Amino acid sequence: MADPKELKKLKTGTLSRSFALAKLGVKAGMQYASAKIANSSMDDYFNSQALQVASELGKLKGSAMKAGQMLSVYGEHFLPAEANKILKSLQSNSATVSWEIMYEQILNQLDTDVLDQLEINPEPIGSASMGQVYLAVRKDTKEKIALKVQYPGVDKAIDSDVAALKRILSISKILPEGLKTDGLFNEIKSMLQQELDYATEARLTEQYRSLLNGDRRFKVPKVYPQYSTEKILATEYMEGFRADHDVIQNLSQDRRNRLGTNFLDLYFLELFRWNNIQSDPHLGNYKIQLGSSAADDAIVLLDFGATKQFTPDFISAYKKLMKGAITSDNELFFRGARDLGFLNDSDSEAYVTAFTKFCHQTVEPFKEVQPEFNWKESDLPKRVIKNAFEFRHYDLRTPPQELVFLDRKTAGVYMFLSALKATFHPRPLISPYLDSI
Repeated sequence: MADPKELKKLKTGTLSRSFALAKLGVKAGMQYASAKIANSSMDDYFNSQALQVASELGKLKGSAMKAGQMLSVYGEHFLPAEANKILKSLQSNSATVSWEIMYEQILNQLDTDVLDQLEINPEPIGSASMGQVYLAVRKDTKEKIALKVQYPGVDKAIDSDVAALKRILSISKILPEGLKTDGLFNEIKSMLQQELDYATEARLTEQYRSLLNGDRRFKVPKVYPQYSTEKILATEYMEGFRADHDVIQNLSQDRRNRLGTNFLDLYFLELFRWNNIQSDPHLGNYKIQLGSSAADDAIVLLDFGATKQFTPDFISAYKKLMKGAITSDNELFFRGARDLGFLNDSDSEAYVTAFTKFCHQTVEPFKEVQPEFNWKESDLPKRVIKNAFEFRHYDLRTPPQELVFLDRKTAGVYMFLSALKATFHPRPLISPYLDSI
């Protein structure tokens, strides 16, 4: 039976995509005017607008949809709460693209003699904003291969898609007036271009595989260059369970804690030792392989298209901010905040106080106030989001562009630990990386 959400046709041309988004923008402007005239609830208006935007982006696929997802990560600081929640739903609620469309893309990328070596299941095992993943089997060796196939035409529409999305969010007033977002949207465009560069992703996959070689806690699939092209990335298919799968949920608390500890340690390795993170850490990008004991369990790392490199200067400033907040060293904290551009000499005392309170709150798990931290049951995420909205009362500014993707990574790490229902104190994990300051 066909999936009712399956897309039988994609708008791949720049003109057709721009026209679809322009119609959405005009409709948003008219509805905003009507809401103001009728003195309607602006919360209801923002919710309806976000639903319409998310629905259209889900049909378009590609960079418009992905940009909406990326924006939602930092949107907690300046977007209406319900609107941001709907944008975040884009990943999980998006439609799949039909096999007919995707198979044509495969035929355009792989020679017949190469394609004849594979048996491809037409049912996708993964569907995202920029492409779909299929399970293939090498006929000669029976090796299982994951084929990530890029949607046709998405690489040609990045600039126009992102510009159109920015206009729609501005016209609909979902983006607050006066907020400077040029740097933010430029960084999003840069990351979108990287995610469509499958040659770079293949190189980064092999780089991570090399960095983690010998570390039994983690596994990275190998790349099959003979089946990879500009629009197809072929990697080893690795079995495993998502963190929220019943099999993982039924593990002992100690075993889940160990998995969580290993995952958080990997984050600190990426950030503070390699200065390089995989910045799209949703649950679908990780699998857990169970061994005969907790010591043999391994986390499989997938999808390195959104890997972000940080400069030593940025990492140095971020360490100051983190250590200052964790240890209540205000002098060190303010040095890091100024180096990152969060604070300047013209800021009001009220703003500095609000910012300081917010940062100290975000590092609560790392303060030595409890023997363990319950990543699932803590209300910290809700309190952080609530306090982030307080910044609307002050001069609107965008953060350093790097923070957009670091925030996305941090939120994803918290989500993974929450899904594991892990309970452990993370201070001992981060301390060695901050002691050098």
